[in-house]
Parts: sequence; C-alpha cells; structure tokens
Amino acid sequence: MLLKNSFLSLFVAIFYFGIHAQQDKLLTHFIYDKMTINPGKTGIDMYNSICGTSIYRNQWDKVNGAPNSAVLNIEANLSKFFPGGVGVAFYHDAIGFARQNNLLLNYSYPIQIGRAGVLGVGVGLGIINYGMDPDWVPPTAAVDPSLPSSFAATSFDANFGLYFQGKDFYAGLSSTHLSASLLKQDVANYQTARHYYLMGGKQFKKIGGGKGTIDAQILLRTDLVKFSGDLNARYIIPLAGQKQVYGGFTARTSDAIALMAGYTPIPKLTVGYSYDMTLLNKLSSISRGSHELVVKYCYFLPPPPKQNARHPRWL
Repeated sequence: MLLKNSFLSLFVAIFYFGIHAQQDKLLTHFIYDKMTINPGKTGIDMYNSICGTSIYRNQWDKVNGAPNSAVLNIEANLSKFFPGGVGVAFYHDAIGFARQNNLLLNYSYPIQIGRAGVLGVGVGLGIINYGMDPDWVPPTAAVDPSLPSSFAATSFDANFGLYFQGKDFYAGLSSTHLSASLLKQDVANYQTARHYYLMGGKQFKKIGGGKGTIDAQILLRTDLVKFSGDLNARYIIPLAGQKQVYGGFTARTSDAIALMAGYTPIPKLTVGYSYDMTLLNKLSSISRGSHELVVKYCYFLPPPPKQNARHPRWL
C-alpha cells in the first residue's frame, strides 16, 4: 500500500510542477484508433460507410491511481456527397487525481496518387480540458499548504497528419497538440506538449499456402523527451459466412508485451481484447498487467438509386 500511495503522489507531483511526460494515451489496439493521432486517416480505406469505435483500457491493473482510458471515435467516408472523410474523436484519461478530456473534429482530404494509392491530408480541431481534484491525507491533522488544490482549465487543441493508403499497406506521419496550449489558473498550470507519430503497416496474404492473412503494424511515438514504439502482428483467419477471428502479439519498447484476440461475427461488427504483461518497469512486481477492450461497428450507407430517363416518344 505504501508503494502504491508513493507512486500516486509522485505522479501527481510530476504533473503539478510541470515536468514534461508523454500526455497522449497508449493503446495496444492502436490499429483501431489511428484517426485520433493522425487525422489524415479519417475516412480513408472506407467506402460509403460510417464506423464507430470504442476502446477502454485499464492500465497496470491493481495499481492505485494508474491510468484508465476511454476512446470513442466516429468517422465516415462521405465521398458520395463531397470529397473527403469527416470524424469526431473523444478521449478521456484518468490518472491519479488528474482527468484529461480531448474532443476533436477531423477532416481528411484524399488525393489520388496514380495507381499507387490515396494520400489523406488531415486536420483535427477541438479542445483539451485538464483538471484535478485531489483528496490529500496529510500525515498530521494540519492541512499542508504546499499540496496542490483543485484545478481545471480548457484550451484550444489541434492535430495534423498525412496518411497514405496503398493496396495492402499504409504509412502515416502526424503530430498532436500543435498549439502546445498552456492551461492555467491561479493555483496551478498544465503545459501540453506536441507529440509526433510515425506509423505503418502491411498485409501478407495466404502465407504458407493458407487462407489467413498476417497484418503487421508499427507505431513510433515521441514528445521529444520520451520515446516508445509498438510492433504488433495479427493473424486473421476467415471463417464461413464472412466471419473472421484473429490472434496477435505486441511488443512495446517501454514496458510490456501483449497478447491480442478478436472476432468479427458479421462484417459490420468487430470485438477485440488484449492483455499486456508488464515486464520492464518497476510496477511489474505489483501490477497484474493491463486490460483493453475494443468494439467497432460500421453502418454501410445504401448505394444511390439508379435513375433512368426516357423520352415520351420512345415509351
């Protein structure tokens, strides 16, 4: 218990006194959350459809004050109405006494690059809200005035990204929190930091003569202070009736390896789960790992009706 409380106090103190650390969420299923960190992805590789994705992550289970993250993304390809994809991305993060919320409206303009693929140039504009409401328990009855008090502030936020989608591969480069906003009150302040992402992936179909597909992905992230990277690979097995199952493995440079599994009972719906095993940091002795659940549902818009015109003389 003493170790857990010490961890919580240290984390809050780091944020309060303004020491920089990675502020964006960390997800094993980043393959379903590319739009949030790269608005150029919005609507790309979709056709005439609207998809909603929800992800919940309980990081470092059983560690008091450890991060809990929730994501809700809705994106659509509306090329039948105007060029480009649009999306809304919401993200909530709770760490110790701190709460962070991001809400962004994304737009991606597609540029056809010959037969090679499509380049999405995207921007995300919205707000970031950060606050904390600490409930300190000093070792004595007296209140310690040096401990931070309640604080909340909201400011402008912006992301930018380039995302290229080829036939069986993709690549993306993006940055979040471009405004590097200072959320400030009289009692405390919170400085957002720009984050930079490089992502890529490729599919290898019918490896070894089988019917399955290996879907390999990489994501590199940094705020120019800390760096981490994820490398994962899923093996997707088609089943009867357009159903699919997948199993996979993720290796993260900063702290863990993870196992992934998912099921697509119908083309519109996908559910997935991952379990991260904490290995490389000091929490491995008390954490039971990290749990992550993802649900994605797509609605396919009906095709436009075919219209036939005939001259009255030809009836």
